[in-house]
Amino acid sequence: MNIYLIIIVVALVLEFLLYNLSRYLDLRNMAPELPVEFKNYYNNDEYGRSKEYLIENSLFAYLKSSFDLAISLMVIFSGFFNIIDLWIRSFEFSSIVSGLLFFGCLFMLQDVINIPFSIYRTFIIEEGFGFNKTTIKTFILDKIKSYFLVIVFSGFIMTIILYFFENLGAGAWLYAWIIISLFLILIQPLFTLFIAPLFNSFTPLKDGSLKERINDFLKSVKFPIGQIDVMDGSRRSSKSNAYFSGFGKNKRIALFDTLIEKHTENELISIIAHEVGHYKMRHNIKGIILGIVQMGLVFFLLSLFLENVVLFDAFKMKNVSVYAGLLFFSILYSPIDLIMSFFGNFISRKHEFEADKFAKNTTDSVEHLIDGLKKLTVTNLGNLTPHPLSVWLYYSHPPVLQRIKALKKNV
Repeated sequence: MNIYLIIIVVALVLEFLLYNLSRYLDLRNMAPELPVEFKNYYNNDEYGRSKEYLIENSLFAYLKSSFDLAISLMVIFSGFFNIIDLWIRSFEFSSIVSGLLFFGCLFMLQDVINIPFSIYRTFIIEEGFGFNKTTIKTFILDKIKSYFLVIVFSGFIMTIILYFFENLGAGAWLYAWIIISLFLILIQPLFTLFIAPLFNSFTPLKDGSLKERINDFLKSVKFPIGQIDVMDGSRRSSKSNAYFSGFGKNKRIALFDTLIEKHTENELISIIAHEVGHYKMRHNIKGIILGIVQMGLVFFLLSLFLENVVLFDAFKMKNVSVYAGLLFFSILYSPIDLIMSFFGNFISRKHEFEADKFAKNTTDSVEHLIDGLKKLTVTNLGNLTPHPLSVWLYYSHPPVLQRIKALKKNV
């Protein structure tokens, strides 16, 4: 039997079992009694609602992951990729155009299949728990905008990568690595200037006490910033958040309007201090460097497998091509990618603790950040007691109770 087919199928099944085991353990790990840290933030009924939200999302994840696994195995064993490839080849376009059509067809098919799940999650689960503010019109417009971005950005990047691997021989992986690395560096300003405004409105924070206090804090920690905006997060959800974007003096703070509504000024300053901590400790730069190094590994390995006939046989392909090789290698690489994600999440959780410590050391009271974290968790119905396996698998942030414990240490 084809060795690559065995590796791919085993990896798909093991990943399915691993993630669903973690979800099962999360449900088993739900604390029957409300943790003492949240006694003044949840009552028993509200805590019960947060557990119902976890159960609902877990059942949905079981269904979605089972469906995805079934579709993946069916596509692999049926030779579906070969059917799409032969159909596209019948038009006799250039290899680059054929590659773009190949990926475009697969993307659209996958997206259409996933639309019912997106609708159910948004308009049934999120709506049922009072989070959803997305209208049908907004949902459709978001889809159209997403397609536009995929065509522009993914189409441009894919064209360059296909050209390199079609024409530059053994050194193609190096050129592709350089281009993608530049993209990783540029994506933040591109997101700030072009992508984010496509989906949300950003208005400058009005003059007043909050703006003055934010500016005073930023001056005290010598952190220049271009603008402070309020984002209409309530347009889609009642959940709260905040983020920084950009580099240098063009950095921008985006505060969800829901965040401002539900938090005191002291809590907002502490939350902003946490985000500043990420920048002060170069977490964003470290993340970009890690992404660039990982991408270099991906492209180097890709160059070794790109036209591997045995790999193409695993997918019942009649023709070998660069574009199909890109897809098949990405599927073969998925077990390594899974392992790398564990490492990446571990680093991310470490950075969150460090940013919390920075906020603790630069604001008046650690209690404000703790209160802010508690309110965010309650507002978003976060899981208070995730199982360690779930944390290890896919938590980019430490569980809230661990963050609170770390903040209270040596207070």
